Amino acid sequence: MSLQDGRAHLKQTPAPAPHSPVVQLNVGGHMFYTTLSTLRKHPDSNLAELFSVPPKLHVDAQGRYFIDRDGSHFGSILEFLRSERVPTENLREIHREALFYNIQPLVKVLEDRPELFGETVGRQQFLSRVPHYKENIQVLIRVARAEAVAARYSTMLICVLRTEEDVGFYDNAISSLAADKESVVVFGPWKAAPSVEDLLDCIQTDIRSQGYQVTVQRHVMEKNFLFRSYDFFYKLMFTWW
Repeated sequence: MSLQDGRAHLKQTPAPAPHSPVVQLNVGGHMFYTTLSTLRKHPDSNLAELFSVPPKLHVDAQGRYFIDRDGSHFGSILEFLRSERVPTENLREIHREALFYNIQPLVKVLEDRPELFGETVGRQQFLSRVPHYKENIQVLIRVARAEAVAARYSTMLICVLRTEEDVGFYDNAISSLAADKESVVVFGPWKAAPSVEDLLDCIQTDIRSQGYQVTVQRHVMEKNFLFRSYDFFYKLMFTWW
């Protein structure tokens, strides 16, 4: 089949006939039947926008509206729209889909569940107060991968500055590492209750969630200087095999 032939299977389609409110959906290969009124239940949602007049979708070879999205949990989305039944399993995955379709009532009720409340209200709110946290995680992964050639481990240093007072020691602390000639990724400071240990746990959790095996431990240094710079440094180790 040529590329041109393949495109023929997905084409713009007019809205369903007024006498046929039933809609057939193909969501990433999962088939569903519902009504336009269900899909448009929350007018401000992206899902309702997709099924405005005319619908902003293509159809597959059988004439079903096609949404290029993993449909594994779309049934739970539909059940909430039909009956406001709140799912009890796969909450993180359904929350992600609810965000994509911008179904705010479902997003809110899921984020109120204990399984998500701690992550969205606690941990993520804390991490949003740690400067450049997400960027630093990606830097750590990128550097670790670059050092993985013909090696079992990749190690690097992170410097955790909990308070503004700690920042005042930063230059001297870094200079004390000159002999090590290692690159350092800096986290902090932040204005929130969680401790350095809490942040280190978050770093490990977020790197492991991307499939990497990683551990963190305090970096041991010669304590032959006048301030506590050794308290700031931790060694992050990736294990590849």
